[in-house]
Amino acid sequence: MGRLAGKHALITGGTSGIGLETARQFLAEGATVAITGRSQERLDEAARLLDGPLLTIVSDAGDVPGQAALASRLREEWPKLDILMSNAADVTHLPIEDWTEEAFDRLVATDLKAPFFLIKELLPVFSRQTSIILVGSISAFVGHENATVYGAAKAGLLSYARGLTYELKDRGIRINGLSPGPTVTNALKPLGAERQAAMYEEMRRIVPLHRLGTATELAKAAVYLASDESAYTAGTVLRVDGGLGELAY
Repeated sequence: MGRLAGKHALITGGTSGIGLETARQFLAEGATVAITGRSQERLDEAARLLDGPLLTIVSDAGDVPGQAALASRLREEWPKLDILMSNAADVTHLPIEDWTEEAFDRLVATDLKAPFFLIKELLPVFSRQTSIILVGSISAFVGHENATVYGAAKAGLLSYARGLTYELKDRGIRINGLSPGPTVTNALKPLGAERQAAMYEEMRRIVPLHRLGTATELAKAAVYLASDESAYTAGTVLRVDGGLGELAY
């Protein structure tokens, strides 16, 4: 039997990158999986790449009131929810001069506010052995170019692992953070091939292990946090970042 057999898992932002690969790994380990995305077209494309019991739900991770609708849909479809991976993110990076209040609020809504209210709305459907995985970022721990707002929001998200584990421990719910370092995904594709290659090269230079991570490496870590193997792991952050968050560079 798979490590997640019989479990139901929701992954927000599951149409690409770490979210998509985690969905693949969860399905391979026996879970029933739901993924969200803003576009039905992208969700359909992701579904063609995945094999197993999959539910796709159009949901904007930055729509705070919309989290109630997402929770309601899951309550209609499933008897329980055992795993929540809050992965969807606004990754906007800008210098301070270019930030507007609207852009700031949009990023905070997606990366910090909506995940909190999604957890709140899902309380009635969580099982007594629920694992919540909050996907953070190396930006929560180190300063780097144009990442001030993104890093602050991710730091706040990861702090939920401590506060909510304490608050929800008697319900059988545990929360952990998963913090990726520089990872090869399609997140930088809009920058163009030349700029993307330059950024990847700079990332390789500063990561102590001198390489970028892969989506599969992050997904395998998520499987551990989602499974009963991590039943004694709570309120902490697992860093899968090539040492960047702990070692000088």
